[in-house]
Amino acid sequence: MTTNQILTVLSFFVVMFVLGMLLRQWFGRQKRRRMLMVRPAGQGWLEIIERNVAIFKYLPAEYRQQLFGLMHVFLAEKRFEGCGGLEMTDEIKVTIAAQACILMLNREPTFYPKLKSILVYPHAYVASNSYSGAGMFSEASARLGESWGGGTVVLAWDHVRQGVMDLNDGHNVVFHEFAHQLDQENGPADGAPDLEHRSSYIAWARVMHKEYDSLCDKAERHRRDVLSDYGTTNPAEFFAVATEAFFEKGRHLQKKHPELYEELKEYYQMDPAAWLPRNRTNGDRHNNHRHRK
Repeated sequence: MTTNQILTVLSFFVVMFVLGMLLRQWFGRQKRRRMLMVRPAGQGWLEIIERNVAIFKYLPAEYRQQLFGLMHVFLAEKRFEGCGGLEMTDEIKVTIAAQACILMLNREPTFYPKLKSILVYPHAYVASNSYSGAGMFSEASARLGESWGGGTVVLAWDHVRQGVMDLNDGHNVVFHEFAHQLDQENGPADGAPDLEHRSSYIAWARVMHKEYDSLCDKAERHRRDVLSDYGTTNPAEFFAVATEAFFEKGRHLQKKHPELYEELKEYYQMDPAAWLPRNRTNGDRHNNHRHRK
């Protein structure tokens, strides 16, 4: 054999070896996930979820075992880290995992493939935005949460608890940031997550564009809406805000924005308006005075 032939054969075996290792890892991960998905709630989970996650008691019974299984996988694969002096506890991990996994119920879960770690601060934290142009400078701002495309979600624990315990405010920082993670699975967040059928993007774009423009118009005229005007920031924030309203104020969203509700219902494969209680509100939301990414 010539040198080139030997190198070709060696390259073939190297490629096959690498492919074999990747397949072995994939099948191993799928096997572990199947085993975890059938496990019941972990010790102490139910008490924490019933105390901290208000939406849980309204979930249809068939969703609850799904939720526990998804949580087992999520907690096994994602790393939690306390920041700013916060000591990480089971309560924090279970409360956040339950909400993140609600977004994956009743459909083929992706388990947030890019996500590696969740950083949790005790309260709102200060982060900097960097800008470039004639020069470079940074602007510090208080944050309640962020979703980084590189594999990190950052959350403020006090606002996690505040949002999840009150279904009437339509605000949930975990739903918001993990909606961004879903949006980021197919690239930078742009308000268009992976949809099941390519043909679905036409209707999605039409409805989202119309609803986004409508919200911007209402915000300019200081008119209230079930959707927070933080959604006017950009289409990615609009999708995240709409996700919050869908899961917390489903009945109200369905009434005020039926086309938007149907698009989200098709995407999430759930119908919260059918099982959520009627919200007790003092009117639609206008300003939430939050800074999130």
